[in-house]
Amino acid sequence: MSEVKKIATRESYGNALAALGAEHENLVVLDADLAGATKTGVFKKAFPERHIDCGIAESNMMSIAAGLATTGKVPFASTFAMFAAGRAFEQVRNSIGYPHLNVKIGATHAGISVGEDGATHQCNEDLALMRTIPGMVVINPSDDIEAKAAVKAAYEYVGPVYLRFGRLAVPVINDNPDYKFEIGKGVVLKEGTDLTIVATGLCVNSALEAAAKLAQEGISAEVINIHTIKPLDKELITASAKKTGRVVTAEEHSIIGGLGGAVCEALSEAAPTPVLRIGVKDVFGESGPAAKLLEKYQLDGAGVYSQIKEWL
Repeated sequence: MSEVKKIATRESYGNALAALGAEHENLVVLDADLAGATKTGVFKKAFPERHIDCGIAESNMMSIAAGLATTGKVPFASTFAMFAAGRAFEQVRNSIGYPHLNVKIGATHAGISVGEDGATHQCNEDLALMRTIPGMVVINPSDDIEAKAAVKAAYEYVGPVYLRFGRLAVPVINDNPDYKFEIGKGVVLKEGTDLTIVATGLCVNSALEAAAKLAQEGISAEVINIHTIKPLDKELITASAKKTGRVVTAEEHSIIGGLGGAVCEALSEAAPTPVLRIGVKDVFGESGPAAKLLEKYQLDGAGVYSQIKEWL
């Protein structure tokens, strides 16, 4: 059996920016002294005149991006999720969200899989923060193919977009000719009848692994990839919940306010359904190898499977 191809979505981000930059001269990239880590260095090498290093001043970077957007440029402001959503929240809210400017925020190194950098850099709250900003589109791609498609879709969308990327190399799961990315539209990766697993980001692969284990025991799990947290594909989730009667959410994010919260809000209004939220519980992360952390916090395939089994 051949080894599964793995690519970090931050790599996909850098490559997608470089490709789009060759097609669109109004695309500019901003970074906060992290071009090597966020992989925007790929764009910088190709288009140095359209790359602005703002230094370690993330809040200022967001304001610069807002200003550029008013001139007709399409700025991608790039830094770690902790700094993009956390440190610069006020500027994102007031300078980008409030005037609904055409700024794209490329947030890398999100979630527990940041690994050894530890709790201060493991942003497990960014989806919740960005979801509260009126008019903000929030996207969390699951693999290389989806990440590249998301960057292109973000460029084409007129308005603020928050893009979440990871440090850890993850399996490529959307490598098929029928794959189509559309903002706000979930993707059914596996049909099922006994329960629905709604997953986002790297947990989409974990959900598929868990579903395979459940299938061996005669449990049919439907797997839905929700790459867009906002706007949420409420229709797809509601229809699946009505069919299976039980829903599990899986995310590399706090279970408070992220995908789990969004799904519960939607179902409570349209189709009240028992829901198990899998993610980072009400705790901070810790330092350690990314794979070991995912295992400890039960966000890998085995962990998602065991939590579902216990719930059932």
